[in-house]
Amino acid sequence: MFSFSTVRHSLKYFYTASSGIPDFPEFVSLGMLDGVQMVYYDSNIKKVIPKQDWMAENEGPEYWESETQKSIGSEQIFKVNIETAKNRFNQTGGVHIVQNMYGCEWDDENKEVNGYEQIGYDGEDFVAFDLKTETWIAPKQEAVTTKHKWDHDKPLIAVEKNYFTQECVEWLKKYLDYGRSSLLRTALPSVSLLQKTPSSPVSCHATGFYPDRAMMFWRKDGEDLHDGVEKGQILPNHDGTFQMSVELKSPAPGQKYECVFQLSGVKDDIVTELGKVPIRTNTPDMTPIIIIAVVVVLALVIAIAAIGLFLYKKKNAKRPPSPVSNPEVMEQLNPSA
Repeated sequence: MFSFSTVRHSLKYFYTASSGIPDFPEFVSLGMLDGVQMVYYDSNIKKVIPKQDWMAENEGPEYWESETQKSIGSEQIFKVNIETAKNRFNQTGGVHIVQNMYGCEWDDENKEVNGYEQIGYDGEDFVAFDLKTETWIAPKQEAVTTKHKWDHDKPLIAVEKNYFTQECVEWLKKYLDYGRSSLLRTALPSVSLLQKTPSSPVSCHATGFYPDRAMMFWRKDGEDLHDGVEKGQILPNHDGTFQMSVELKSPAPGQKYECVFQLSGVKDDIVTELGKVPIRTNTPDMTPIIIIAVVVVLALVIAIAAIGLFLYKKKNAKRPPSPVSNPEVMEQLNPSA
C-alpha cells in the first residue's frame, strides 16, 4: 500500500553571479518557501522586492531595506568569488557562472531539521557543506584549497550550524505563518483518462491539485499495480497548482482497473475506474466529418438536379410556332394552283 512521507517545509535561497552574459544581471538572488518564490533581487534594480502579497503585507520598510543591503553585500562577494574561480581554473574571458543554493527543511510532525549549502561553478558542483559532519566536501581538485580553509575556520562552522538549525528554521516558520492561507491550503484535482490512439497506453492525468505532496497509481482488481505502469513527475502549473500522470501500458480485457489519486491531508482518495469514464483521445471523431460529407454530397446532388430541371424546362417551354410549321405560312409557301 502506498503511503506519504512526513510533511517537510523548506526555505531556500538561490544566488547566481555571472560574467560575460550581455543583457543579463550580473547578480540575481531569490528566496523560495515550499517551492513558491517569495522575494527577488538583481543587480539592475538594486533592491529586494516581494513576490507574494503575504510577504508585502507582513513586512515593513525596515525589513526590505535591511534585506536589500544584505543582497548588495552578497553581490560584491560573489563578484570576487567568480574572479577567484576563474583564476583557479586558469580562465580569463568567456561566460562563467557561480551559483549558491542554501536553506533548511523542517518536519512539522517529528520536528526534524536539516540544512544544506551547495556552491557550483559553470554548471558543476564546486563545494558543499555537510551539516552532519560539520565539514565541507570538495568534489573537484580546484575546490580543495577552499575546503581546507573553511574546515579550519571554526567560527564559520559555528555560524553555519547555528543558521541551519536555528535561525533559518525560525524564519521558515515565520514566513509559513504569513502565507498560511495560501501555502497550507489543499486543492483537489480534476482527473481524466487520456489515450493518444486506441493502441496507446492509457494515461491517468490529474491537474490543479495543491500541495505537491501527492501520489497516483493504478490498481487491478483491488491490488496496487507495480508492473506495466509508468509514473510521471509532479509538474507545476502556471497558477501555482500541480499536475501529474501515471500510464497503464496494456490493460487486460475483463479486468477491473482503477486509477487512484491521493493528496496529503485529504482523507478520501479520488478513484477513476477504467471503462466507466470516457477516455479522451487524439484520434479524431469521424462522425461529424462523415455527416458534413453527406450533407455536402446531398447539397451537390440537389444543386445538379435543380440545374438539370431548369435546363429541361427552359428547353421545353412554349414558344411561338415555327413559321414553317404554321399552317398559314405553309399555305403561302405552297399556294394552290
